[in-house]
Amino acid sequence: MTGRLSPGTLAGLPAAIARPRYDRAGLDVGVVHIGLGAFHRAHQAVYTDDALNAVPGAWGICGVSLRSPDTRDALRPQAGLYTVGVRDEEGERLRVVGSVVETLVAPEDPAVVLARLADPRVRVVTATVTEKGYCHNPATGELADSHPDIRHDLLNPTQPRTLAGFLVEALRRRRAAGRPPFTVLSCDNLPGNGEVTANILRAYAAMLEPDLDHWIADNVSCPSSMVDRIVPATTADDRARISAALGVEDAAPVVTEPFTQWVFEDRFPTGRPAWEDFGAEPVADVRPYEAMKLRLLNASHSCIAYLGYLAGYQTVAETIA
Repeated sequence: MTGRLSPGTLAGLPAAIARPRYDRAGLDVGVVHIGLGAFHRAHQAVYTDDALNAVPGAWGICGVSLRSPDTRDALRPQAGLYTVGVRDEEGERLRVVGSVVETLVAPEDPAVVLARLADPRVRVVTATVTEKGYCHNPATGELADSHPDIRHDLLNPTQPRTLAGFLVEALRRRRAAGRPPFTVLSCDNLPGNGEVTANILRAYAAMLEPDLDHWIADNVSCPSSMVDRIVPATTADDRARISAALGVEDAAPVVTEPFTQWVFEDRFPTGRPAWEDFGAEPVADVRPYEAMKLRLLNASHSCIAYLGYLAGYQTVAETIA
């Protein structure tokens, strides 16, 4: 094995490994994703990669980490390229994904992240920050205004730490510049994630600047979504196996299952990638799909896990087998 996965080594990969068919150097950043983890890179970034393969252009992704630089540090020497390994009983199929064209770490330079969010070319902001990242009370859906990071952001709006702090400050700048707002699409597994997002943005904005909350309520779309794909943590064995198959080192692969689902409410006033052409489901109301997942998929998965544990198995896969 010689070298590192990069634009310069793409052409030398084995023919069976899929790779971007578009000119990455010609992409604009049209999507900012906050919470650059394995799930996003095996899910939303793959849908966007498919869309770019069909119609290259304005939908490159800037991935932002609110905490750790680890993913950025792994991806930057690879110019954002990484491998997705789709595994099932028949083996593993590899593809290199190229939709992530920029990676930022918010604590290192909040000003750069705010500038990217305020860029009028950015029309969609997606998020996978886990439930804790919304700094809200799960029982009520209201912003936890006593949260220390929220208090910090209100006192230091140009140096934010939280999802709400970054998004509202960027929206405030776009309003001041006469630029249209971006759509905010939560892809976290919490019921009514669009409504939760809208609530925390308006509540934070009301504390930051008079009438900003009303402007957000009138102009910023926060559709709900439902996502599903199993993406386990990447292991050292995964990295070694995938790098050997590539013939070059990939420091940031992700491994996942063949099944994937993405249902979202189709409210994107300034546009979005054509994700539906590659299996995503735009709908008017995501709530029936949330209920189906929680009651049929999640409940049955939990029951299998409980029974498997009592029977002495370590994993759901062993229990099913």
